Parts: sequence; C-alpha cells; structure tokens
Amino acid sequence: MTSPTLAPPELAPEELPDPPCAPQLVEELLRQLARSIKTHQLYLPNNPIYQRAIVNLRAAFVPIWPHAPEIVLTITESDFRWFGRPVMHEPNRAESVPWVFFKDGVRELTLTQGIEDEELVALLRIMQRVRNAAPEEDDLLTLLWEQEFTRLRYRFVDINLDSHALFDASAEPPKERTIPIVEDIRAEEAAAQPERKSGIVRMEDLDATLYFLDEKEIDYLRAAVVAEQTIDMPRNVLAILLDIFEVQEGEKVREEICSILESYMLNLLAAGAYGSVAYLLAETEAVIGRAPALTAAHKQRLRALPTSLSDPSVLSQLLEALDQSEVIPEQSELDALFDQLRGGVLGTVLGWLKQATKPELRTALERVANRMASSNSAEMMKLIGSSDASVAIEAMRRAGELKTAAAVAPLAKVLQQPDVTLRQAAAQALSEIGSAGALRLLETALNDDDRDVRISAVKAIGVRGHRAALPRVEAVVRGKTVKGADLTEKMAYFEAYGALARDAGIPPLNKLLNLRSFWGRRATPELRACAARALGIIGSADALEALRRASGDRDPMVRSAINRAMREKT
Repeated sequence: MTSPTLAPPELAPEELPDPPCAPQLVEELLRQLARSIKTHQLYLPNNPIYQRAIVNLRAAFVPIWPHAPEIVLTITESDFRWFGRPVMHEPNRAESVPWVFFKDGVRELTLTQGIEDEELVALLRIMQRVRNAAPEEDDLLTLLWEQEFTRLRYRFVDINLDSHALFDASAEPPKERTIPIVEDIRAEEAAAQPERKSGIVRMEDLDATLYFLDEKEIDYLRAAVVAEQTIDMPRNVLAILLDIFEVQEGEKVREEICSILESYMLNLLAAGAYGSVAYLLAETEAVIGRAPALTAAHKQRLRALPTSLSDPSVLSQLLEALDQSEVIPEQSELDALFDQLRGGVLGTVLGWLKQATKPELRTALERVANRMASSNSAEMMKLIGSSDASVAIEAMRRAGELKTAAAVAPLAKVLQQPDVTLRQAAAQALSEIGSAGALRLLETALNDDDRDVRISAVKAIGVRGHRAALPRVEAVVRGKTVKGADLTEKMAYFEAYGALARDAGIPPLNKLLNLRSFWGRRATPELRACAARALGIIGSADALEALRRASGDRDPMVRSAINRAMREKT
C-alpha cells in the first residue's frame, strides 16, 4: 500500500510521544535487518549463515508485537526514526539502509504484524536488486509497487517533480510537491471488481478489441499452451540422444553418446526426474536389440546403466537422498524405475522400510516391495532366510500377504531358529498363507516355547478349520497344560476347539461349565468363561441349552462370557 506524504514537522524532545516499548528493541530489529540485507547479498538461501540471519531477524520482531501491532519508521537521509526518536543512524551512504529508501523518495515505512512470515524475504530481495541496479533499471518505488505487499506500507514524495521545481528566494520556505493520492481510487476499483493477482491478463480486458480472436482460435491457443507446458523435456533429450546412437554407427559418436548418457542419468537422479531415468533404462535395452553393428563394448556400457544403479550401495544412497528430500516422487515414477533395475534390489528395499523416516516414502517403498515380491517370488523366498532380521521379517510379511504357498519350505526353517521375533513372523505368515502344508506346519508350532507363536498357530488352525489338528488342540483343552496359560491363550485354544470339534465337543464343555468335580469343586472362572465362548462358537441347540443352564452364574466373568456368546449367536 502506498501514498505520497509531506515531511513531518520536527518536535522538541520533551514533546515526543511515549513509545509503546523500549526503543532498544526497534534498534536491535533494524540492526538485524541491516545484517540480513548484507547476508542476502553474499550467500545463497540454502547456506546456513543465510538461514541463521533470517531466523535472527524474525526473532527480533517477537518482543515488539505484544506492545505494538505495527512499526512506523520515519526516514531521513541517514536515520530511521520511531516516535520521533532515531533508532538507526548511518551517515555513510554507501552502506546506509535509510539512504536506500530516502534517495528514491520513500519517507515513511510501516511494518505490520505478520511481515516476518513471507514478505520479509521479498523485501530483502528488493533491497539487493536496488543496491545492484543500473541507472536505467527500476527504482525502489517501482519494485515495491510490483511486489504488492500486504504487511508493508510506505509513503513517498515525487522526486521528479521536486527536482524540476524553480528556486524561490522568498522568505517563505518552499513546499514539497506531491503526486495525487491514489488510495481512494484504488479502494473504489477494488470494491467494483474482484481481487486479481498482479501480472495476470484477463480475457475480459481484450473482449472489446477490434480484432479479438474467435472461440476456436482461443481454444487452439489454450491447447497449444497446455501441450507446450506438459512436454517432458528430459525425455525428449534422451530420445534424441538414443536416436543419434542408433542411426550413426561411428565408434567415436557412440562413445560420446554413452558418456553423455552416463553423466545425464546422474543429473536426472539429482533433479528427482525418476520417470525419465526409467525411460532411459528401458530404451537402452531396446536400443541394444535394434542398433546395427553394435560392439560388445557399447553393449556393456549401455547394460551397465541399470546394473550400476542396482548396486546395493548406490541404491542405498539413492533411497537416503529420497528420505532427505522435501518432495517424494510419484508412485508411478518409482514403480517404473524399480521395474528396470536388476536382481537383488528387493533386499535393499526391504531393508530400507525400517530406516525410512518419512511416512510417505515408507508407504511408497512398501508398494514397490509388494510389486517386486509378486513378480519375483524366488528372490522373496531367498530373502526369508536372510541374515538381516529386518529383511527376513519383511520378506515373510510379503509372503503372507501374497499367500505364496512355495514359501512354506523356507518358513519351516525359520520356525526352527532361536530368534523369537523371526518365529512369530513365520507363524503369522503361515497363518495368512493358509495352505494345507502351512497348516500342517502350524501344528508343530503348537508346541513352541513362545506364547505368541502358539496363539498365532492355534488361531489359524481354528479359523481355517484344520480338523487334523483336533487331537492336539483337544489334548491342551482337556489336559492340564491350559491351566498354566494366560487368558488370551486359553481363549484361543477353546475357540479353536469349538470350531473343530463342533457338536462332539459339547459334553466336555458342558461338564466344564455347569458340573462340579467329584470333590464338589468347579473349574476356575477363566476356564468356564472359555468353555462358554467355545459353546457359543458351536452354536447348536444343545450348545445354547448348556449356556442357558449357566446363565444365572454368580461369577461376573462367566456370566459376561455367556451373555456375549448367546448375543452373538442370536
């Protein structure tokens, strides 16, 4: 926002109004501003020194805003003044910040709360341009006007009119001439039409011209602009290079093209153009089959492009760069790139699923791993026996999700390993595979030392209805082993027993729930609640009748299990 102004009258020190906060805070702010302007000229935005200067400048605003919503600075040749008090004095015009504003006519600068968020960097950029500008380039007022600040306002005088004013030797001092105030005019225009961005040409502005385009011509231009903007320039460059390689059979030409492709691939990876790299790797394989008179050395150099990128150390560096990048590429680009890599890549990707810090990258790599595992089950089964526990666990998860029956054999070896985490992952994978071989293997896992492995195994057996395991499950339910287990494991065994035994299991379950032993004792509340759960799973008329007979039980755990079983059945 801009407006012309007259120079404010000077006041005596005793007449100056009291500032809302200590002037030293504003002095520190302006010192940080001057330092940031110099830093902006010397360093790039990604430099730590530049970033630290911006942080310090923004921090200098913080103690001022609670006392004043805006900072109004009056500008002289060498001073910034705040409430009539000098808060910055720089007599050396070569380094003076006030002089940069004063020489172009700016006499008052107002910084409002929020300028430090986005517009502060734009102001630093303008100050750098003004200090380095040639005489014929835009001045400070023009650059401020083009930026259209919302958190910065300024008042100015028309320097050009003042410079041509005639000298008057009368006693009365000359008055500064100013250009007309434009704020009211702009306010009327803003009220009459919706807000629009600067530099945007509206089609309505051209409707009244004599030779305006018709609708077909406008549609054509729009389509041409969209087509131009969507051109994949790196892919076009690669296509041209590969065409030259294929058409021109000269050895020196092809050597030079190979060198260009090797360096250009690195540049594309650094720029995040993974789709273009995938295109290059796919086309090189096609060129090897098409190009005439191709030497063995040239074939080897072209085939080395995907091979070098598939190396675990190189691929790990690429994934690390992705994890540190602010933008994650499109899933389709990652899929296309990894589809062109050579064998052994799946293990590197699986190992990075735990290392990735960004959830977006982890999700993308999981999809890549699923695609690669489904298309290369042999490598996935090999990785199940990997010495890296994280890779082996991820490979077992993929085998379970894909229900790969061929993975049962390597999973059987994992169940024999001492690592409990690996055995748990193997049992979970076998449960998801659910084949006959997987269920037979889970029968052996019922005797595992780890509770979680046993629970996964018995749950899978019950859900899959693997009746061959009924003797083992029944031996646990009707024996003494289950008494030492916790409630979760007891419930898993009884649920599997109800699903496998069906009506044949009602008598022992009814005895456990409703009858007493020879000594007049009943089973523990946990066992009776588990029996009620198993009867609810059977769900026949006899099973429901056994539940009804125990519905008045005094124990709350047993009564709750009975009510739940009957409610789920009904």
